[in-house]
Amino acid sequence: MRYLILSLLLASPALADPPTVEKVSASQNGDTWRFDVTIRHPDTGWDDYADGWRVLDMDGNELGLRVLHHPHVDEQPFTRSLSGVAIPEGVTQVQIQPRDNVGGWAKDTTVIDLN
Repeated sequence: MRYLILSLLLASPALADPPTVEKVSASQNGDTWRFDVTIRHPDTGWDDYADGWRVLDMDGNELGLRVLHHPHVDEQPFTRSLSGVAIPEGVTQVQIQPRDNVGGWAKDTTVIDLN
């Protein structure tokens, strides 16, 4: 029995630290918005890296998605941008939610006021 438990523990994926949002800048350009998001994550290479972030309304609806196509092992924290995000009329706050390729979407989001 103890070998079975040990095998299960060794076969389970390690839960890595989730990515965190350190800073967000949002600016409006006509009818759309640009978001510059700074993320920190202990990227180790292709096996574990921050692979995206998204803009959500306060109800959790996705308004924009920025896919990150490679690890940023030697660039921490790092900032990436997403332009052309359409924000529905009357929306005054959005959330930024980061993701990594091991744990998926982070549980915590960062709320941004759109002024």
